[in-house]
Amino acid sequence: MIEPTILQTDPAVLEQALNYTWILVVSFMIFFMHAGFAMLEAGQVRSKNVSNQLTKNLLTWSVGVTVFFAIGSGIASLTSGGGWSAAYMASGTGWIDWLYGAVFAMTAATIVSGAVAGRAKLRAYVAYTFLLAAVIYPVIIGFTWSASSGEGLVEIVTGTAFTDFAGGMIVHGMGGIAGLTAAAVLGPRMGRYNDDGSANVIPGHSMTFAVLGTLMLAFGWYGFNVGTSAVMSEGAFLGEQLGRVAVTTTIAMACGAMGAGAVAWSKTGKVDTLYVANGLLAGLVGITAIPHTTSWWGAFVVGGLAGAQLPVVFEFVEKRLKVDDVCAVFPVHGSAGVLGALLYPFVAAGNVAIASAFVAQLVGVVVIGGWTITATAVIWYAFRAVGQARVTPEHEQEGLDVSEHGVETYPEFGDEGTPVADGGAVTDTADRRSGGPTGGVDDE
Repeated sequence: MIEPTILQTDPAVLEQALNYTWILVVSFMIFFMHAGFAMLEAGQVRSKNVSNQLTKNLLTWSVGVTVFFAIGSGIASLTSGGGWSAAYMASGTGWIDWLYGAVFAMTAATIVSGAVAGRAKLRAYVAYTFLLAAVIYPVIIGFTWSASSGEGLVEIVTGTAFTDFAGGMIVHGMGGIAGLTAAAVLGPRMGRYNDDGSANVIPGHSMTFAVLGTLMLAFGWYGFNVGTSAVMSEGAFLGEQLGRVAVTTTIAMACGAMGAGAVAWSKTGKVDTLYVANGLLAGLVGITAIPHTTSWWGAFVVGGLAGAQLPVVFEFVEKRLKVDDVCAVFPVHGSAGVLGALLYPFVAAGNVAIASAFVAQLVGVVVIGGWTITATAVIWYAFRAVGQARVTPEHEQEGLDVSEHGVETYPEFGDEGTPVADGGAVTDTADRRSGGPTGGVDDE
């Protein structure tokens, strides 16, 4: 029997095959972002905590993806009003749809690990990842992307749909807010603050790893944004939208790096490398909710503002809130995600009812942020109440690689050899170099 050629194939079947093949490729790109997160976070922690950070990234995926399969997807369906559903188990294409949603969910989960670095117990972090994948994130997508009626919670309340194309607020904003909340409950690392409230610098151990991780994430981000757009619809490739998403994503990324670097330079007279790297990511976060509607000039605005707010918000979190957000996950993912979502009606290329659209975006941000803060705070306060949130001072001083895993990331180098004061604050002036979002030189 002669098999039909591709030209003889039903166009609808061919369209579906192309769609799902592309969705798989995009899913693999987004999964690869975990390598970027691992390198970025490993570079921003001290050498005695690198293995711990890498382990958390490995377990975030391993625990989270299985929990999202067994529990989270059903919770999302239930929250959306569709009842408990495991429809994705009925077919191979349903499984592909599940995987595409799962890589987004795991991105939200892994963001939190950078905020609680250096002092959270591994068991507490893994337990939180379980609950985030099972309940916290699925409730959010049940209210937004997975709404069975076609109308999310925001549209039901305001009459206007909440716009988030690829997870700028739903994934990244949620992850950044969760990270800030967890870090606040845990408290700062030993030696991060002095008795008078001033902050000490605890720089990461490898700028090279941090920048490499940044570029790996930027590559995977095209899977987030451009990948979401590149589908077939009614036999036609969505070329106009695809091109817009590709351009706005790229411009916002570039402007985020420049915006953060410019503000850092204006404050210290130096262009901080880590601010530039994290600013690039903040620009990507800012545009991720709205790349399909934003005008070309709007991409400059969104990316530039998302990068520029990074040093300002990090300093506010560090010096005013006294929260030790080790990898700056809130200014990179949280506040940048909020900013991008709220800017939607002001930078859109087409005609948008600005007032109603802004109200819908604001309500969406409040709903997502409120739910994330409440759920995260309850969980971490519960861990703290039973003494399971944070490692002991002795273990923190020793380093989590040894105390939690029994290994040293760089065994041939022995101790870090950094003179420290009581509690682990860096005292060697040679080690008080600019650390960007990990705590730059205090010029005040």
